[in-house]
Amino acid sequence: MPIKIEQPTIVEPAGNKYKRIEEFVGLVNSNTSDISLARVVSPPGWEDPFQKPEYTECRFVTKGTLLVKTSSEVFFVHAGEVIIVNANERVQYCTPGEDGAEYISVCAPAFSQDMVHRDE
Repeated sequence: MPIKIEQPTIVEPAGNKYKRIEEFVGLVNSNTSDISLARVVSPPGWEDPFQKPEYTECRFVTKGTLLVKTSSEVFFVHAGEVIIVNANERVQYCTPGEDGAEYISVCAPAFSQDMVHRDE
C-alpha cells in the first residue's frame, strides 16, 4: 500500500554546529527500516566526527560543496554530484565552504543512531 508523506520530522544532528535534518522516510518519520531519505541543510564550517556506519549512504548535493574524507581518500562533492559510501567504511563529512551545503541523504538500511558508530 502506498504511503504519502506530507511533511518531514526534524532529527537531532551531530557535529560541531547545528545542521537541519528533515527526515521524510525512515525510522522516525515513517517507521521504515529498510531505507531512509532526508533533506539536510548544513552550515559553513560544519564538521561531523568520523564514523563507521552499518548502512550504505548516498548523498546527492543540491547546493554548495560537501567534503568527504575516508581512511584513504578525500572527495569534494559539488552541487549536482552524488557520493556513495558503503557500509562499514570509516568516513567523515564536512561543509567547509562559505555557503555550506544542502543535500539529500539516502541510507539503506535506514539511518539510526545505533548504527552510525561515531568517534567520541
